[in-house]
Amino acid sequence: MELAHYSDYAVRLVNTEEPARNKDSLTSVDAVRTLFGTSVQMARRVTDGDVTRFRNVRGRLRSVFEAADAGDHVLAVDLLNSLLMEFPVSPQVSGHETIADHGGPNWHIHLADHPSNASAGYAAIASFGLAFHLTEHGPGRLGLCQAPPCRNAYLDTSTNRSRRYCSDRCATRANVAAYRARKRLEAEESARSGRSDEETQESHALSER
Repeated sequence: MELAHYSDYAVRLVNTEEPARNKDSLTSVDAVRTLFGTSVQMARRVTDGDVTRFRNVRGRLRSVFEAADAGDHVLAVDLLNSLLMEFPVSPQVSGHETIADHGGPNWHIHLADHPSNASAGYAAIASFGLAFHLTEHGPGRLGLCQAPPCRNAYLDTSTNRSRRYCSDRCATRANVAAYRARKRLEAEESARSGRSDEETQESHALSER
């Protein structure tokens, strides 16, 4: 498993809440378990107590994205380091059952966590994955969607660092809103120009009398 994959855990958790819409999907054990995806063994460890713990970690991860999105990269790194210290992982070399072209195991780095509960395990791999992404691509690649009211987190992997939205849907919605705003502005300017022309004509008519 590539280390970059673990950064998706952070995005997945942060986006279970939409503060501007007052929505929170992290309300049950089943909701927490879905965050683990195909990691069934990790999901089985989830208990009722993990729901509150996951929400706490979620808030701290969102703070990392908020700081990075605001351009305060030092704060983003400090917040992330705090999570890494509290939820450490142990990198291990693993081969599993996969076979490489040379006929031997396909060796790769795997993160082995030793948590006291499911939320600690999730926080460990999510934080490490986010740290890997940040150091590989820079803190400027951590962003929050710019299409109000959405503020979902995303990881910018574009070649020119141009990503501003969490999804194509939000990008389309923002573009439509910008187009309509331009049209309204053009209509208002046209109306003002029309009124100005009328006033000029009236002024000329009065001066000719």
